[in-house]
Amino acid sequence: MNIRNIISVYILLFLPIYSSYANETHQTWVDESHTNVSGTLDSWASEIDSWFGETDPNEPGSAVLRIMLDSEWNRYDGYSIKPRIRGKLRLPTLKRRFSLVFGDDSLDNEISKNHLNKNYSKPLKKDTIYDRKQSTEDNKSLAIRWSDSIKNLGIHLKVDLGIRSGSDIYLRFKGDKEWQLSNNVTSRLETIYRLGTKSKHYAQINWENKYTENSRRFFANQLYLGYTNNLKSENIYWGNSLYRQHNYSNYKSLSYGIAVTGKLTSHQFSIDRYGPFINWRQPIWRKWLFIQPEVNFYNNSELDRKHHIGAFFRLEAIF
Repeated sequence: MNIRNIISVYILLFLPIYSSYANETHQTWVDESHTNVSGTLDSWASEIDSWFGETDPNEPGSAVLRIMLDSEWNRYDGYSIKPRIRGKLRLPTLKRRFSLVFGDDSLDNEISKNHLNKNYSKPLKKDTIYDRKQSTEDNKSLAIRWSDSIKNLGIHLKVDLGIRSGSDIYLRFKGDKEWQLSNNVTSRLETIYRLGTKSKHYAQINWENKYTENSRRFFANQLYLGYTNNLKSENIYWGNSLYRQHNYSNYKSLSYGIAVTGKLTSHQFSIDRYGPFINWRQPIWRKWLFIQPEVNFYNNSELDRKHHIGAFFRLEAIF
């Protein structure tokens, strides 16, 4: 796909949105559709919540849904798009500890929502623009989640029991804790473990250290170490990013830094990819619709690729 076709795709995506959002104060069919979808999701949450006992009219069930269209380009792999969804239905009747989650569960592995870390996504085959089977499998997850905290230790816990990819029944544990080391420095640690009937073992540790300059700016270093074992193959991977983020009014943010990724084997420690990136996020025309473009300059020693320009773009709607 050449650059003209890429531009055409985005024109088709944005032209209807632009015409509908020309006047923020005027309710259009898009606004009505967004309101209807949000209301339907909330009604589903309230209906499911009523299954477990008498509901509180002052605290009904509610829902949050993220719909994303991720697109990526580099001169080696060409252009590709991938739709992603992630939703949550809150069930307050169950002592505010239970919720229903669905969609791409790999999004829950990212320690930050604004700073993209795409190492969790599976790359598409060369010259493949869209892989319907892979997108369906990645978004086909449903689980009941139990959430609680150990207040004395300051640890937040989440336990998911569900099914992935249609037939992979899994149990997932996630715990996180944050330390306030000084007025400006915080440290946060997340541990994740998932056991699936088909995917078997998955584990990951996320460690973030952050220096906050003020309410608008901070420096952060994010390190992760992951492990997968499906009994046929075993992989240990790692990554680190050092970046600075500027937060602006109206949910706008700019982040830039250097990212490094690699693998660990019994024989060696490898650095497979490194390079700078710059990322921008902002709402467009409505507070619930976001764009998030990124430009990077990575190499890939594993595939014998020198440093090259790459681009990533996310269109995200929040309901």
